[in-house]
Amino acid sequence: MIGCAPIEIPALGPSGEFRAANRLSVTDVSGAGLAEVSLVPPLFVHRAMAALHRAETLPAADRAALLAEAAELFEHATIGGLSPADYQHAVSRAGGVPISSVREANGTVAQRVANAFDSAHQARPMGASTDWRDPSTRTGGAVWVRRGSVFAVHAAGNHPGTHAIWPEALALGYRVAVRPSSRDPFTPYRLITALRTAGFPADHVVLLPTDHVGADAVLTGADLGMVYGGADVVEKYRGSQVLPQGPGRSKILITADTDWRRHLDVIVESAADHGGTGCVNTSAVLIEGDPGPLAEAIAERLAVIPSLPPEHPKAILPIQQVRAARAIESYLLKTATGTRAWLGGDGVVDELGDGSAALRPAVFEVGDPTAPQIGIELPFPCVWVAPWTRTADVAPLRDTLVLTVLTRDGELVGRLVDEPTIRNVYLGDRHTYWMATGVPHDGFLGDFLMWSKGIATSTM
Repeated sequence: MIGCAPIEIPALGPSGEFRAANRLSVTDVSGAGLAEVSLVPPLFVHRAMAALHRAETLPAADRAALLAEAAELFEHATIGGLSPADYQHAVSRAGGVPISSVREANGTVAQRVANAFDSAHQARPMGASTDWRDPSTRTGGAVWVRRGSVFAVHAAGNHPGTHAIWPEALALGYRVAVRPSSRDPFTPYRLITALRTAGFPADHVVLLPTDHVGADAVLTGADLGMVYGGADVVEKYRGSQVLPQGPGRSKILITADTDWRRHLDVIVESAADHGGTGCVNTSAVLIEGDPGPLAEAIAERLAVIPSLPPEHPKAILPIQQVRAARAIESYLLKTATGTRAWLGGDGVVDELGDGSAALRPAVFEVGDPTAPQIGIELPFPCVWVAPWTRTADVAPLRDTLVLTVLTRDGELVGRLVDEPTIRNVYLGDRHTYWMATGVPHDGFLGDFLMWSKGIATSTM
C-alpha cells in the first residue's frame, strides 16, 4: 500500500518526465497530504505544444496495436511506483469516489482504450474512405480526415472513467495534451505513462499540470480541445473549436402504461451507483401520475445506504472534506425551497470524524415538470421526482444527456429520439449510466475531430 511520503506526479513533457520546483499539494478527503504534482509554467506549455505540432503521425496499424498494449499496462502494471491497488486507493481517497467504482473504472478504461481504434471509427460516414488512395475515390468520393493535428483536454476529476474517451483522438492520429484535474492527477498520469511505455513517442501524448494561465495556453496551442465543467463552461465554448462537456442532467421517464415497481432497482441504481457523481447518473425522474409513491419508494431504498470511508469495499456514497460537503448541502437546501422533502430535507452531510463527510442521498418531489429543480445536477445521489403529463410532452426532457424511457408508447419514443437536445435514449430496463464500446456518449468524439473531404483522382 501507499507509504507515508507524498506520491510524486511529474509532468510528462515531449522530452520525458519533468519535476518542477513549483508543486501542487493534493489532499485526501480528510485534508491530509496525499500527493505533490509538478506544475509547469506557460513557457513549458508553449514548447510542449509546438513539439506536438512538429511530430509525425504514426501509421494506423501501429496506433491500434500500441493502444491495445497500453490498455494492458494501465490495468495491470505497476506504474510510477503504484500498483493497481495503490493507484485505486489514491484515486478513492483524493476524490472521495467509492473504491469499488474506481476498481470498475480501472477495467472499463482499459477496455475502452484497447478498443479505441475500432470505437473511434464508428463515427466514420459509410460513404467516406480513410485513405485517399482507396480505389473507390478514383471517380470521385470522400475521404475522412482530421480537422487538425493536436488535441487538448482539460480533464475532469469527478470520476476516472472520463479518461476512457480522449484516447480515441490518439487512435485517429492526433497528438494529445492533457491538463489533469487537481482532484485526480493519478489516472491521466498512469494512462499516459502506459501509452508511452507501450511505444507512443513522448511528443505524441503529454501531461501538462499547470495553473490557469498555463491552462489557457494548452487550449490555444491546440487545433481542437475538450473541456469539462458546469453550465458556464458549456456556454463559454459553445460553437467554438473547443468541445464542452457539461452537466448531464440525465433522467428517467415513466408513463402510465408501465408499473414503476418492476423497475425500482434500475431507478435507484441509476441514481446511486458510482456515488451518483457522474453526468450519466439519474438526477430527475418524471412519472405520468402521482409522483408521491415513487418518491417515497426511492427514498426508502436510498435511506439505508451506509456512510463509509471511500476506500471501504462496501462504500457507495461520495465523500468530501467537511467544508466542501457543507457548501453543497447549503446550496441543495436553498434550491429545494418549495419542494416536498422525502429524504435529505434536514441536510445531507454525515461527518465521519476525520475531517471528511459523506454526502447522503436526497429525494425531493416537485409539483410541476417544468420546475427549475429538474435541471439541477449535484455530485451525489440527489433525485428530483416530478409529475409528467401528455400536455408537457418532450419539453421537460430537453437538455438531457441520457434519458431512460419506461413506456410502451412508440410514438412518444420517436419524438424523444428526434429531440436534438436529448443525446441518448434508452428504452426499457437500462441504467442511465450504461455505456458500451461503439455507442456514442455525447455523440462520437470523431464527429468533432474529423470531417469528410471531397476527392477525385485522374490519370496523369
